[in-house]
Amino acid sequence: AGAEVLKRAVELDVASRFQESLVCYQEGIDLLLQVVKGTGRGVAKAVSSQKLCPDLYLNRLTFFSDGKYHKQIRIEENATGFGYEKLFNEYLTEIVSEVWVEDPYIRHVHQASSYLLYNFLRFCEMLVKGPCKVKTIHLLTSYDEGSGRSQQMSGLEEIQQSLRNYGVTLNFEFSSSIHDREISRFNNGWMIKIGRGLDYFKKPQGRFSIGYCDFDLRPCHETTVDVFHTKHTKKM
Repeated sequence: AGAEVLKRAVELDVASRFQESLVCYQEGIDLLLQVVKGTGRGVAKAVSSQKLCPDLYLNRLTFFSDGKYHKQIRIEENATGFGYEKLFNEYLTEIVSEVWVEDPYIRHVHQASSYLLYNFLRFCEMLVKGPCKVKTIHLLTSYDEGSGRSQQMSGLEEIQQSLRNYGVTLNFEFSSSIHDREISRFNNGWMIKIGRGLDYFKKPQGRFSIGYCDFDLRPCHETTVDVFHTKHTKKM
């Protein structure tokens, strides 16, 4: 997992997307160090044989980062009160007009224990009714597999059409190289990374149970939210 995250960090770095690469460098290094510290010599040798040296990535990280976090939020298992508004509204100021979202699992609702397209729809609803004046949303996700692909496209196109009614353009693209994390960027400089992606809520007990509609009342999976600002990363 650490290797995949660091691979993505390098891809973003090469593309001059330094704020996103900072997030992935930090995540990949943390994962890699957990393996090295928590396992025996055999695994450590395996990590070394793949040329995954934490120091190399740390050097790259510190080359353009001053290491400052604005905030880190820890969501505990079964915690409530962490709807999207709770996490994002503080950073959705009136000058926000463009939003970028990377999440590999914005897919069809049939997936086990997930309502992933619904989650993205809820995120879009938050943007529409918030204090910001969002005009464009960019989504980068991965294709659903098999027969779910056409349903995924149909769902995204329906969200796209609905957003047009509110004067908002949704552009979506697909990539096979993004991994299990979510990064949201706003054009006011804020960037939010959620460890589990937008799908950090547990499956509701039923369609008529408390928390089905109101995400603030929905129990969460354990995850970490990191918040950065572009002023905390140096330009290359």
